[in-house]
Amino acid sequence: MATPPDMGDLGNLMAQAQQLQERLLAAQAEAAETVVEGQAGGGAVRVELSGDMEFRSVTIAPAAVDPDDVEMLQDLVLAALHDATAKVQELQQGVTDGLGLGGAGLGSGGGLGGLLG
Repeated sequence: MATPPDMGDLGNLMAQAQQLQERLLAAQAEAAETVVEGQAGGGAVRVELSGDMEFRSVTIAPAAVDPDDVEMLQDLVLAALHDATAKVQELQQGVTDGLGLGGAGLGSGGGLGGLLG
């Protein structure tokens, strides 16, 4: 039969968990303040997205606006959104890797972010 953990060990474990939670929350706040830019069409369409997935701006070069080819502009906007989203995911992965959390994630939809935020 296993012996129960010593109360000092339990207290130490709780302190470590609290420190990890504080570090994760600080990293989430820092990531949320970071703004990345997604681009498409050689920069004809640019999208700014914060680390907490808030879209900040969309910039479309006048040359990208062709009334006869609206589908191309739609594709460029979508590609820029995908590019920006991928960059935020890389940012979030870097934060969790830096904390030794692997793929825990930062978003409120899953991982530790869902438990803490």
